[in-house]
Amino acid sequence: MAESPNPEEEDPKAAKRKKIIKLVLHVLFHIFFLSFFIWATVIYVLHDPNAKKCIRPQPEEVENTTTQIAITEGEEGVPATTLPAAAETTTEASKQDDWQAHILCEFNWCTGYGFLLLMLLVFYAFWIYYWVFKPYIGQKLYDDKIEPGIDKWIEFSRKRLVSIVMLIVLLALVGIYLGFECRDDGRKAIGLLGPVVFILLGVLVSKSRRDIPWRVVVHGILGQLILGILCIRLQVGRDIFICAGKKVTRFLSFTEHGSRFVYGDRICDEFVFAFAILAVIFFFSVVTSVLYYLGAMQFILGAFGFFLQATVGTTVCESVNAVGNVFLGMSESPLMIRPYIKKLTKSELHCICTSGYATVAGTVLGAYISFGASAAFLITASVMAAPGALAFAKLFYPETEESQTKSDNIELEKSEDRSILDAAASGAANGVIIVLGIVSNIIAFLAIVYFFNAVTEWMFELVGHDDITFLYLLTKLFIPLVFIMGVPTHDCENVALVVAEKTIINEFVGYKTLGEMIREEKIDQRSAGIATFALCGFANPGSLGILIAALSAMAPDRRHDITMVALRAFLTGSIVSFTSASIAGILIQDHELDKLSKSLLDYIDDGDGSVRTYNLFNI
Repeated sequence: MAESPNPEEEDPKAAKRKKIIKLVLHVLFHIFFLSFFIWATVIYVLHDPNAKKCIRPQPEEVENTTTQIAITEGEEGVPATTLPAAAETTTEASKQDDWQAHILCEFNWCTGYGFLLLMLLVFYAFWIYYWVFKPYIGQKLYDDKIEPGIDKWIEFSRKRLVSIVMLIVLLALVGIYLGFECRDDGRKAIGLLGPVVFILLGVLVSKSRRDIPWRVVVHGILGQLILGILCIRLQVGRDIFICAGKKVTRFLSFTEHGSRFVYGDRICDEFVFAFAILAVIFFFSVVTSVLYYLGAMQFILGAFGFFLQATVGTTVCESVNAVGNVFLGMSESPLMIRPYIKKLTKSELHCICTSGYATVAGTVLGAYISFGASAAFLITASVMAAPGALAFAKLFYPETEESQTKSDNIELEKSEDRSILDAAASGAANGVIIVLGIVSNIIAFLAIVYFFNAVTEWMFELVGHDDITFLYLLTKLFIPLVFIMGVPTHDCENVALVVAEKTIINEFVGYKTLGEMIREEKIDQRSAGIATFALCGFANPGSLGILIAALSAMAPDRRHDITMVALRAFLTGSIVSFTSASIAGILIQDHELDKLSKSLLDYIDDGDGSVRTYNLFNI
């Protein structure tokens, strides 16, 4: 029996009616957006900057006598307790530190009216390009001028001799610039060994040395260095990426409201991993599914894929995933390219895994910051890792197959959902499969790690050596590694310990230990800065299980290939973080190290064993 055709596809009246509805909604949106902007502009211009809400309140004068404060607990009254006035003074001081002006009191590009203005400019820049420039001017300009120029450049830069010359020139320029940075402190020059050794290691263990795309490697490492200069040395760069990180993290933090309703306050307050961290996957899965239905995700794939493929030389999916991993996790970012994972080559799968290991998610940045790590350093490390991951991924596992996801042959698939509600429901269902796979794998992998730790300790106890664990041996192996990253010799063992903890357990343990080392003055500030970058990545056994589970859930037929490339990507992702640490150790200035040291010291309270807590999403 023949399948009945969809009447809406054959009815021109229905298609015309649908087109008119879209046009009306489009016009109404512009009217609403512009009207709201005009309204907000009038309110902002007329607002009095000297209003009470814009002036920081002065702390009340506190008498030098003790204050009687009645404390109640539960339903039973507790007798008044006498506390020193200094305690109240401390409370007033903390309130002063937490005070922020109203968003109408000052112009800020990241909040309030400034952010609304930025949204307007960005939106209409894309709107004019997409609806005016591209249809009438841009497509012809691209076809006649831009695309032929890009093709010629790609063909020229892919020549082996040209690539080698470019690499030599790059290393020379990098050496000159970094040598200039090291002129005042010769110890920084040791950090130059790191990138050189890591590139040589990549060549030695490469899957196919003769197929290494040196153009991608050169451009990726150059991008890693340029982003390091932009984000570390320039204040405007730090401000941009900190603001972007705040917005993304704030958006994902709305998951907490649903989590608290379902799981309760106790589980969420105790930060149970399966509920506090993985719950965001449900939210983001729904969001990406809806964006696919609306066609927005396809536009993002095309825009970022074209830019990075033209500049770095990677494919669309590799490029978009690398950008997404700057703020999203290894489980959330592949959701952006979910329909294409089944088509990826092994080298592309390796690149996807490497990007996940080399960066951290916006959902856990707040947790690291609660340990005292610098927000600017953490975001900078993730940003630098994006091009670095593409470079080292192609160095360790070059492409030997024909990619099906290039910008000129990728199929921008449409969603199979019938409505926004249908898309949201399917996204939530897909999130369940991913979360279950993550939970089962992380339990198994961490259990295996601790098993090896116990076996190692038992074996050495039999030959008369106590307290020698797998972690201890790994620390000794990492000492030469952290030395070539630029860590002073007297701090190498301590930094090697936190790097080993991050590698064998996870980065949470590493950052906690790093904060304690600074409090006890076991490590100097520059070593702490290098360690902050080295720990900023998901390359640990638990994440190995998470990534395998997440990608396998999205493409079950590719489980074997994903498992095969995941372990090699684990090593590659670690090296990307270590390369960023080497570069950062040279670029970070002393005043930034002072801020880092103070931030980490604030994490630990003064000797009473209590830990200061922060809102995990407040960065």
